[in-house]
Amino acid sequence: MSKTKNMMSYNSNWTTKIMGMTCRHRWTMVLALSFIIYHLSFSEAQAQSFIGYLSYDSTLVSMPQYAIVEKQMADLKLAYEAELKRAEDDFNQKYEAFLDGRKDFPRTIMLKRQTELQQLLQRNVDFKQQSQKELAEARRQAMLPLRQQLSQAIATVAQRHGLAVVVNTDADATPYLDPDFSIDLNAEVKEEVNKK
Repeated sequence: MSKTKNMMSYNSNWTTKIMGMTCRHRWTMVLALSFIIYHLSFSEAQAQSFIGYLSYDSTLVSMPQYAIVEKQMADLKLAYEAELKRAEDDFNQKYEAFLDGRKDFPRTIMLKRQTELQQLLQRNVDFKQQSQKELAEARRQAMLPLRQQLSQAIATVAQRHGLAVVVNTDADATPYLDPDFSIDLNAEVKEEVNKK
């Protein structure tokens, strides 16, 4: 009996609390409950959506423009390497001349040539570092249109299938994808990106 009395007291308190709320508080509570109900139904609908997946790198490499970019980058790298080799040969030649004549040089000339060699060596090191940065930037710039084209193709195929997410499977980023809730987009995206 006391349990029933406590329940009635609790229900009475709850009702009193709701009735005692201002209109604004009741409206806020209704909005919150509506949001929760909507969110639950939306989440349930979303669970029916598919997830697409593909290998981004494999698709990128399959693009015809990719081979062109790789050839341009190889040519540019060869040009930088040839210039670096020329600079190294120049340094080596001057260094050998310095070693051969240092016994005969007066101290001032020896110090001057030693400083010149150090500066030349530093310029070669700086050139090598700068050329690596420039090669990386040139590659990034050359690949940018390809990446944009690939992203557009992925978006087109994903929209065609009504997908919410497309996952990149490179580097074992996704060890498992349920086949009932995912779709392999590799072939379709390659076809889409190569028809442009």
